[in-house]
Parts: sequence; structure tokens; C-alpha cells
Amino acid sequence: MKLDRRAFLGGTAALATTAAVGCAPAAGFKGIPPASAGFAAGPVEIIDDSAGIPHIRAASKADAFYGQGYVVARDRLFQLDLGHRRNMGRLAEAFGPAFMVHDHAERLFHYRGDLDAELAALPAEVLACARGYCAGINARLDEVAGDPSLLPAEYRILGSTPLRWDVRDFVLARGASIGNVDDEIRRAGLAALGRLDLDALVAPLRPAWTLRVPAGLDVAAISRADLGILGEAAVPLPFGTTPSPVRDPAAPRSEAGSNAWTIAPQRSATGRPILANDPHLGIGGAAPRHVAHLSAPGLDVIGGGAPGLPGIMQGHTDRFAFGRTNSHNDQTDLFILALDPADPERYRHAGGWKRFETVEELIPVKGDAPRRVVIRYSVHGPVLRHDPAAGRATAMSSITMLPGCMGSFAMIAINLAHDWASLAQAFRWHPSPTNFHYADTDGNHGWQVIGIAPLRSGGHDGLLPAPGDGRFDWRGRIDARQLPRALNPAKGWFASANQNNLPDDYPMQARPLAFSFREPYRYECIASVLSAQPRHSLADSAALQQDFVSTPARELVALLPATPSAAAKPAAVLLRGWDGVLGPESGAAALFRILWADLGRRVLEAVVPTEARALVPSIAAGELIRLLGSPDARFGADPAAVRDRLFDASLAAAWDEAVKLMGADPAAWRWDTLHKVRISHPLARLPEIAAAFPAIEGSGSGGDNFTVNARWVPRRGYGVSGGAGSLQDIDVGNWDASVYLNLPGQSADPKSPHHADHYAPWISGAMQPLPFSKPAVDAAARRRTVLVPKVPA
Repeated sequence: MKLDRRAFLGGTAALATTAAVGCAPAAGFKGIPPASAGFAAGPVEIIDDSAGIPHIRAASKADAFYGQGYVVARDRLFQLDLGHRRNMGRLAEAFGPAFMVHDHAERLFHYRGDLDAELAALPAEVLACARGYCAGINARLDEVAGDPSLLPAEYRILGSTPLRWDVRDFVLARGASIGNVDDEIRRAGLAALGRLDLDALVAPLRPAWTLRVPAGLDVAAISRADLGILGEAAVPLPFGTTPSPVRDPAAPRSEAGSNAWTIAPQRSATGRPILANDPHLGIGGAAPRHVAHLSAPGLDVIGGGAPGLPGIMQGHTDRFAFGRTNSHNDQTDLFILALDPADPERYRHAGGWKRFETVEELIPVKGDAPRRVVIRYSVHGPVLRHDPAAGRATAMSSITMLPGCMGSFAMIAINLAHDWASLAQAFRWHPSPTNFHYADTDGNHGWQVIGIAPLRSGGHDGLLPAPGDGRFDWRGRIDARQLPRALNPAKGWFASANQNNLPDDYPMQARPLAFSFREPYRYECIASVLSAQPRHSLADSAALQQDFVSTPARELVALLPATPSAAAKPAAVLLRGWDGVLGPESGAAALFRILWADLGRRVLEAVVPTEARALVPSIAAGELIRLLGSPDARFGADPAAVRDRLFDASLAAAWDEAVKLMGADPAAWRWDTLHKVRISHPLARLPEIAAAFPAIEGSGSGGDNFTVNARWVPRRGYGVSGGAGSLQDIDVGNWDASVYLNLPGQSADPKSPHHADHYAPWISGAMQPLPFSKPAVDAAARRRTVLVPKVPA
């Protein structure tokens, strides 16, 4: 969710004095108290550069994070606030009863342990910085309260006001995410049909693994209804947004991931390490990254952060660069509980009956009386569904609900680290599954899998639901100390692109970690480039991030029928001469994507029984290529003939569709005609919001789900639905040479010059400078703001 946009402050009313560079400070400035005691301890200077990046200079680390909270709220207040309301389960309070189900789901995943004990376990410096971040947000809220003209337009249109922030919120909200529990339910459904083999079509396990049904599990009784409140919350929000905790079962699994690589000095054209990273996230709504630079004694870090999460997620300090990709650790399990027929508030566990812990909450509702909800917890975790009539319930174990697994403090700890050794301590506070990439000014580069994973009992691998009678309960956790890592690998480079990168000697039988790694196409392309370059430059990294080569496209073209029918021949001829590069100008690329969707549907209907299609709604790319290349008995008595007939029909249909979409002249076809990049307000279905926040649009793009330049194609249509909206290429040690992009820009305010100033550069791949040193920042400065603490009376 997204959105605030405030043009540069022209002299804010409360605690900031702002002036254009070279001008005197605004007259009439009056300070106000910071929102939390002790913040800020001294003045905080904010220098906004020519791209709208705020460079924050403070006398203490906590004050620097105070400045970050302030600038995020200044630039993205509505996005920040909408996410905060969702996490707190307070949407209905602002927007009405239609949001009750979402609030109920979020509150189910609130931490019910001792919040103060969780905070006390944190390093004092980390906690102080988190308090500073919250205080900075609240300081901006005080400022807009004093001058309502600063309040983003959404609040006037929706009739709402922003929530204040408290550091305890970071401990309380653990996120109503379904993880991979919906995958478990799908496999149980296939097991009930006796067709677990079909799971390999939609979600091949990596590494290879044999699926086993846990002893005593009644697979026939399991359905998506067992998602309970999370399934109910999977519907779109009434505004039309879909921040659902449950994945669309038909959505391509390829729509997730990132690319990152590090280059050793001996393989670098600069003689210094290089780190490149481009996190893949949704594109089309709120920008998921806000770039900032935090400086204080002992702290100097710049890069992209997530609004609402203190610190920098991808970027560099003055000593090391860091980036990340998803490592797909399996962190959730679904447990099926048998209820006591005499008392449905009890469930069978460990040979007896155990009573649910219950919490009653009143959820405020705008325009209506508060609603009472009963929230249950078993020893496994939140109870998603409680069904006394059926005598069963479902509960979910999630790493995020364990003590200490509050990920909101992780970036602070990482930003405060100084080297590879001190990062090991910071990783303790990072529960989410990540390939962490690292390169430092001493010439080192490395990779570490971080995040928490469960130790399961009873031989359970987490791939199907399990009975909740105690035999399969979690018995501990796996953390970064037990996970793979590499420091200065001999080959001189390291890359991750969500592929299976677990070493062969990782003990999967004893500690199953992950099976949902993505198809290796992006990684293989990256590896082929890096391994062939004796000296890799920063420009080479930027070019590789824009690579449009599609391995699946080349593989499909190699399988084209030798003698197509007259109707299919035009498409076959055009594709046969194509190089498999999904450039924006390529007509063949557009035809390929149309063919890919059509052919995938035809093959699915041919090889998946009707009764299983709801459970196997799509075929993974690699499996589709394998089926086409080596058709087997799943196609029927004459597999090759059926394959040829499907391929021919799909070529003809794709040609007709291309003519309909792009005109009769194939010479005029272009992939970017279909693959449009449109960014609109998440609430743009409301006419007043759409009018106040016009869509950013006009250009198309190359790439797709499987190219290094990942620009996803949605399940329906051909626009850009996600990918690498934020990119960085870092020259380690020569920091001012580093470059970045952040689509569409820093600000959520359409009146700001930085609302969409990265849209055109992002389309073309024109990386932008990322000034870091004091002289470089001062040279790029366009606006200075000073946040002044209250002077005691």
C-alpha cells in the first residue's frame, strides 16, 4: 500500500526549518517537542538532493533514525499509515465494517507474549534507534496536525486521520501471512485424489524430494476452507486493493524473487569488490522502497528501505555493501486438531485434551458499534478455523510468532554492524528467509543464508499438513549459525537468483529447510555472464540487470513443429528466426508471450484430469518445456501426435490474437505495446482518489518472469505486474561511483518533482548516481531542513 506525496517543504510549521540551498532559513520558525522523550537529542539536518534522496546528518544514531522516520512520513505518509493500520488490525476503525475480516486476521497474528520482555532482549542501541524512528514519524504527525495543509489528500477524501506509532507495535504485529500453507493444502487435495504426482507440474520440489502423507492425516477432509479467517481475508479490500495473506492459487510461482551478485577484487575491473542487487517486488501500486542516507558518529548507511521498517534493506555503509534475495525457507506448517466432542474448546494433544487459550477483542468500527471477536491459540499457534460441528480445527505454526522473531529490528542491527563478524550477531534479529550478500572495503565478499526455520518432529518435512496431536510439533529452531555461507569463494564471484543454492552436503534429512526454490533460468544466465568475464565492471553489472534473454523462449523455439499447418505457419516462421531476447521492440517477443499463455492452457487441459485442475491451475515453465520436448503417456495413446496438434493449434491462435492486439502488420508489432508499465494509486478505484493521483503511465518494457531483467507478466493480460523496481550497483570503497534506480520516485505526492522522475530512466535502464561522500552530497543538495528539539522551559 502506498502513498503520500508532498512537494518539497517550503517552510514546515512545526519542528522543521526548511530552505532552498543557498538561502536563509525560513523566518518565524518555532520548535515543538519531539513525540517520544529524549528524541531528538540534538538538531537533525536533512539535505534533499537532486533526486529527492534525504541525506540525514545527526549527532547520534538514534537521532539519525529519528530523521528517517520523519522523512518517510514526509514523503510517504499515507502508504506508511495504511500499512500500519493493517498491521495493527485497525482498518475498520477508519474505513468501516467491510474491513472487519482483515482486522480479525491481523489480530490473530499479534504476539501474545510479554512485549516488554521482547524489547528488553534487544541490544540497547537497536532499541534506541527503533524508538527514534517511531518518534520521527510522530514528529511529522504533530507537524501536519499543526498545519493541516500538509496532510496528504487521501485523508480528506477518505475522512480518516493517521495513527501514531509506538515501538511496541513492532513487537506486537507479526503479519498475517499464509506462508506456504496453501501449498500444503493443495498437496493434501492431490493426495486425496491419489495424484500427488501432479504436484510436480505446478510446483516441482527443489531439491528433489519424495512427498509423504504424515501418518494419521485424513487428506480427504482437508480443503482451502481450512485456511479459515486467512481464507476469508483473501478477498480484495473494499477499496479494490488486494493485500491478501493468501496467494492466488493460479498465480505463477515465478512471480517472486530477486537477483544479487558479488564480484571479488581479482575479477573486478576496478580492483575493488562490486555488489549488485535488484529486489523483485510488485509494480503497479505503492513503491515498495524509499531511499535514504543516515549519518551519525558510528553510522553511515545509504540505500533502499521499506516504509514502516526502520533502517536500510539494500545499500551500503562506509565499510561494506549489502543486498538480498529470498531464500524460501519453509517457515509455516498447518496442523489439524481433533476437538473434544464434550467440550469443543479443548483439542487432543499428547495423549490428552488441552484447552485453547482465548483472547476476546473489541474492534472499533467506523459508523457502527465495536465488534467482538474471539481469537484462539493452540500450542501450535493461531487457530485459523474452529469448527465444532465437524469436530476439528486448524492451527498454524509460524516462525514469526516465536519469541524473538520480530523482524522489524533486523535492519537496524545490520546497519549498525561494521564487518562480516559483527553481522553474525545482527542476523539473530532477522527471522525472514534471505540470501544475504556482502562485500567490504578490505576486499572480502560473501554470502550467508539467514532467517529462522523450524526443527520438526516425527520425520515431518512440512510439505503437507500434519495431525496436531503432538507427534509432529516443532521442537526447536534452525538459525543462521546452522545455515550455508561462503566467504571469498574461489571462483571470485557469487550469485543468487532464488535458485536452489543449498550445498550438496546440507543435511536435508535432519533439517529440511526449503523446497520452493524458483526455476534456475535467471541464475543460469547470470552465472554464464559472470563466469565468462575475467574483469567485471560496474557497467557490466548494470547491463546484466537489463538482460532480456529468455531461456524458456529459446527452448520453446527449438521445439517448433517442422511442418506447421497453413494457419500456424506465419507464427512458426516469425519465431524460428528469433533469438529469444524479449526486448521492448521485439514483435516476436510479443508473439511468444501470447503463445506461451495459450500453449500452457492447452497442455494443462490435455495432461491434468478435470477433477484436479482446481489444484493444478498452471504448469511450471520447466515442466511445460519438458512435456513438449518429451511428450509421454499423459498426452494419450499417441503423445507426439497430440503434442503436435496442440502446438499447431496454439501457434495459429497466437497469431490471430497478436493481429487482434497489435494490428495486421507483424513488422509493427512490439512487446512493449502489450507489456505496459502503469503505476496507479492502490485505491484508484475510488474516483476521487484516481482524480487526485493520476496514474503514471505511457511506456512499455521488455523482459518477463524468466529474464534477468525480471518484469513479470501477470496471469491475465500482458502488463508489468512486478519485478526489479529498485536496483543498485555498488563500487565498494569508491562509493560515489555507485548507481541506483527506484521506480517511480521518492515521493507519493503528484505535485512533487520526485513523484515520477525515475519512471523514464527505469524504463530505459539508465542508472542514476547515488552520492554518498559529504562533498558529493553537498554538491547535489537542493534543499536543507533542520529538525530542532524542544528547548526545555
